[in-house]
Amino acid sequence: MHSINGFMGGMGWFWIFGLIGLIIVVWLFIRTFNQNGGGQSLPNKKAMDILNERYARGDIDKAEFEEKKKDLE
Repeated sequence: MHSINGFMGGMGWFWIFGLIGLIIVVWLFIRTFNQNGGGQSLPNKKAMDILNERYARGDIDKAEFEEKKKDLE
């Protein structure tokens, strides 16, 4: 005859799997939110990369590019 305690003892482990699943979902959400910027600037881009992109897009002229380039060196 099976005891109730044996059955409940086995079921007691399922909350751990639920907790691990919840942690994974929260971690994925935070990771996705941070990759999209989350309203913040991109910290991995270097200032010189940003300056080069602005110059390439035509946001700044050559004189401003050279001036800002000197400031960064």
